[in-house]
Amino acid sequence: MKERKSILAVLREPFVAGTDENLSPIMHHLWKLEGGAIYFCQSGWAHVTIDLKDYEVIENTQIVLLPGTIIRINGSSSDFTASFFGFPQDMFREACLRFEPFFFQFLKENPCYTLSEENTETINGLIRATTAIYKDRENRFRNQIAKNHLQSFMLNIYDKCYRYFDRREIEGGSRQDEIFKHFVALVHENCISQREVNFYASKLCISTKYLTGICRSVTGDSAKKIIDDFAILEIKVLLQSTGLTIQEIAHRLGFPDQSYLGRYFKRHEGMSPREYQSKYSM
Repeated sequence: MKERKSILAVLREPFVAGTDENLSPIMHHLWKLEGGAIYFCQSGWAHVTIDLKDYEVIENTQIVLLPGTIIRINGSSSDFTASFFGFPQDMFREACLRFEPFFFQFLKENPCYTLSEENTETINGLIRATTAIYKDRENRFRNQIAKNHLQSFMLNIYDKCYRYFDRREIEGGSRQDEIFKHFVALVHENCISQREVNFYASKLCISTKYLTGICRSVTGDSAKKIIDDFAILEIKVLLQSTGLTIQEIAHRLGFPDQSYLGRYFKRHEGMSPREYQSKYSM
């Protein structure tokens, strides 16, 4: 279960790095990262869903998974190979103190992009160096070096984003775009406990009507639908990947009781939480 380790072992180790070839142990299952990870596809292809969006990963595709990201592997080719660097949230926070918040909002919404062949030398060099320090368990400065490597990774990602994307896409263009990006960031942070539009409108200092108008203009969906989609995704992760009972999940997510959670979930998914758990849990 090598690939499962690459994403999840960071919870048990200071960091992880290496190369994976077999995605089958975690295929078709939702995972929520407590830490983060950087992946770089060396060969083959994979279809992934990251925070409700679908992506095709091909050779030279870089994937940046920030802490709290929810990912699902939907399929991959037999020759798929990816190098990775997984890190805990504390290491990420310390390595990224000087980056602007809008950069991470952009990465959250744009976690995948494919590099041209001539721009792959830096990331491959960083992966080799990070893998070497991961294997050197006797090195007394091992964690500090890994943190320095993470900062180098992020500086390289910052550089490539400004090469591959328009500055307005990264930093924000119109006032509506800025509000929408801030709204989505707030949803990622709060949808576990806050599922009403007025909470987010209040945080943004705008009316619920104006917020819904912005969401419809940008995505075609209402603000409430966006909130519910992310809330349902969080529920699915808990149903699939934890040993929590439905009652415990309801309590953790701030639902009045198990029945309320059941009605909310069935309204959106067409099945009860128990039915979903039976069908998809490992």
